[in-house]
Amino acid sequence: MADACYHCGLPVPAGVDLPVTIGGLPRRMCCAGCQAVAQAIVANGLGDYYRHRDAMPESPREALPQALKDAGLFDHPEVQKSFVQPVNEHERETSLILEGITCAACIWLNEQHLARQPGVTAVSINYATRRASVRWDERTIHLSQIIEAIAAIGYRAHPYDPARSEVLAQRERRAALWRLFVAGFGAMQVMMYAIPAYLADRGNMTPDIAQLLRWASLLLTLPVILYSAAPFFASAWRDLKLRRVGMDVPVALGVGSAFLASAWATLTASGAVYFDSVTMFVFFLLGGRYLEMMARQRAARGIESLARAVPAVASRLPDYPRADEVRVAVAELSPGDVVLVRPGEAIPVDGEVIDGESEADEALLTGESLPVAKRCGDLVTGGSVNLGSPLLVRVHRVGAATRMAAIRRLVERAATEKPRLAESAERIAGRFLVALLVLAAAAGIFWYFVDPSRALGVFVAVLVVSCPCALSLATPAALTVATGALSRLGVLVTRGHAIETLARADHFVFDKTGTLTQGRLTLIGTLPLSTWSAQQALALAAALESGSEHPIGRALLAAARAHESAPLPTPQQVRAVSGQGIEARLSGDLLRVGTIAYAGALHGRPLPEAAARWIDGGGSVVGLADASGWLALFRLNDSLRPQAGAALATLRRAGLKLSILSGDSPAAVAELAAGLGVADAHGGCSPEDKHRFISELQDRGDIVAMAGDGVNDAPVLAQAQLSIAMGGGTDLARSQADIVLLGDDLQQLVRGLGLARRTLAVVRQNLAWAFIYNLLAIPLAMAGWVTPWMAGIGMSGSSLLVVLNALRLQGRVR
Repeated sequence: MADACYHCGLPVPAGVDLPVTIGGLPRRMCCAGCQAVAQAIVANGLGDYYRHRDAMPESPREALPQALKDAGLFDHPEVQKSFVQPVNEHERETSLILEGITCAACIWLNEQHLARQPGVTAVSINYATRRASVRWDERTIHLSQIIEAIAAIGYRAHPYDPARSEVLAQRERRAALWRLFVAGFGAMQVMMYAIPAYLADRGNMTPDIAQLLRWASLLLTLPVILYSAAPFFASAWRDLKLRRVGMDVPVALGVGSAFLASAWATLTASGAVYFDSVTMFVFFLLGGRYLEMMARQRAARGIESLARAVPAVASRLPDYPRADEVRVAVAELSPGDVVLVRPGEAIPVDGEVIDGESEADEALLTGESLPVAKRCGDLVTGGSVNLGSPLLVRVHRVGAATRMAAIRRLVERAATEKPRLAESAERIAGRFLVALLVLAAAAGIFWYFVDPSRALGVFVAVLVVSCPCALSLATPAALTVATGALSRLGVLVTRGHAIETLARADHFVFDKTGTLTQGRLTLIGTLPLSTWSAQQALALAAALESGSEHPIGRALLAAARAHESAPLPTPQQVRAVSGQGIEARLSGDLLRVGTIAYAGALHGRPLPEAAARWIDGGGSVVGLADASGWLALFRLNDSLRPQAGAALATLRRAGLKLSILSGDSPAAVAELAAGLGVADAHGGCSPEDKHRFISELQDRGDIVAMAGDGVNDAPVLAQAQLSIAMGGGTDLARSQADIVLLGDDLQQLVRGLGLARRTLAVVRQNLAWAFIYNLLAIPLAMAGWVTPWMAGIGMSGSSLLVVLNALRLQGRVR
């Protein structure tokens, strides 16, 4: 390696002298690019990269210039729309795909290097997907500078692209399938040569024939060891260099020692050979890992399908109502544009149907397999498919602002989190690995003194038979499959712990408006309490609510606009109090609209007796007041979700405790609870009251799942062990939620709960099997009753059983 570049491994051209001091020694570089990259690595105190790496990076002569050339484009606001999300006023977050990653040391290098850049507040890189989640303060650093910083150490970064991600997944599948094929072919051929030795009686096979079969087995095993098993050895070597014991260390020790001993026995024509055990073990282990990879990628493809659902181009009608259309990129559309969606086409934006009548397939978004009718005035969601006839859609939201984009961001967030169950399993497997190596060494030493000819076989058998692959796969395999199955049910998992917590939850708390009810309030009555008429009072209330996203505010606005064509007055000094109402000034007068207590606190006067009786008439009642007294009361009605009663009845039969918390009037909440058969219902609750109620339940030992919708529920969702948001809720509620019901159907929650419980049962089954298997197999192997080939089948079979048991969850989706 004296004439090879220390950074990239390519030959150093004659006459080139570009040294860089690394580890106290001068190291030669092949070009100025490698020299600059190496100097950047050393100057940032990251020289340990060269000690930890186990593969060479891409040459920066090709990677660096193009990356730097493109980096400046990513600072353009229009370019960033599709892949950069604002975290707060100045902080931004994005997902990048890294190219050139060859080992875990590359992950360490990139994370350390980016974390040291001024303005980078968080960075996390997933080794399996090569995706980096980066958060930065745009006042201090730009995205182009982050990409340039990555390029400066020899890697390429670009915004996450589902198409490129799928190419990488295909490459991984193809490589795994080839390794599996070589191992399987080798195992069959080696076993064919091993069978005569097993079946022949003593003296029936001449030594030269036996030796010929051994040499044939050795030659057939070599491709299995050098190609199929290469990832095991590379991973084990990397783990040992990093001074840790990984899952592939016992695999590499067992396979390597058995192969070397067999090769020595073949060369010396003495001792036993284990070529059949080695090849079969590698084949079964690769088969188990291939199935696990397919399950993982299948779940991931469900996520990627969200990104591919929205088309890249759309038919815009620039001169609507004229029928002339222009094909444009979806990114060029703006709110207010009109697009034509033909039958069979995916709807490119969130919008409103302004002409036409059809049906839309929203299965990808909601899990609902039946088409949904769409008429004039109905809202449509980007990514759904128009099935019947052409539709004209007015654009409301496009790109990162669409519901599809919000769903995708939540799913990506869940993919970056590691469930608690998986972390626990990994910790147990790590300790088990150390104990396994000690037991294998102890068994080998014992048999060396008792019967040296069996020492190696026992050592290999103990290593192989009890390799904790089944233990490490038991939890993630089930959770990965369950996440994909839940998404097909319309239950979107957005946090790593959500499935486990849903299965363990014993107390479900529901908000009323927008959760148990449709969230589409309508004004059904107005009671004037001053000289203002009902219509004038409604206009004042609607003006105060003009910027609100609350269902009550939307209902008042809709009612006012239906009866009044004149523009509403503009409120000043608007102040919204979560869970209470809105205060603002109109023409200099201070007004409040909201709960009776909140509106009445502005003037301190009680309601007239007739008004108090009017409130008892049912529905949700809000008040309007100014500093001089009451102006009006408004009664609003909301219809119950069609499946709410059946869903809550199913939860009650399952032995779960149910509660209803709402800011609506106690009378309205009690009426709703009585109809649903819920005994524990509380109305007139402020966000603080809800938070206190949840805390008291938790102090009592309950595992609380809170289902809510709206800004008022966000703090309570954060307090509960499991938060559930309806898919039509506000963005804030969805961002706080651990689970989102995409179809606004509470039966989805019931089906999701059943699948979560079955998932936890499968995890327990897998863990129980892994522990029982190891408790039985290890003593048998240490006693010498399990041969290496039997150990290989047992270990691989246990891993396959765990994965196949997890895959059963896919068949439970209805």
